[in-house]
Amino acid sequence: MSKLGQELIKAAKEMRAFARGEDTGAIVHLPPDAIDVKKVRRKLGLTQRAFSARFGFDIDAVQDWEQKRRQPDRAARVLLTVIAHEPEAVSRALAHKGGR
Repeated sequence: MSKLGQELIKAAKEMRAFARGEDTGAIVHLPPDAIDVKKVRRKLGLTQRAFSARFGFDIDAVQDWEQKRRQPDRAARVLLTVIAHEPEAVSRALAHKGGR
């Protein structure tokens, strides 16, 4: 696994521990309250269906986010923020089999 992949997995584990209220010693910078999902998706040149499939989102959730019927929860905003900056790293991490 690449160094970036290892760092993403470590960061995800730290975020999970933080969400559980465990003291990780890490400083967590939360994403903005709102994220423009349509802008992120279009930047990648993906349809809603392709975006949903590639990153594991429910198609209905993506449609609701883009139509402003709902906002992504904190975990989804974190993932969307990483996708906006490092989509290939997220794709590699999600495609990795075995969980390690």
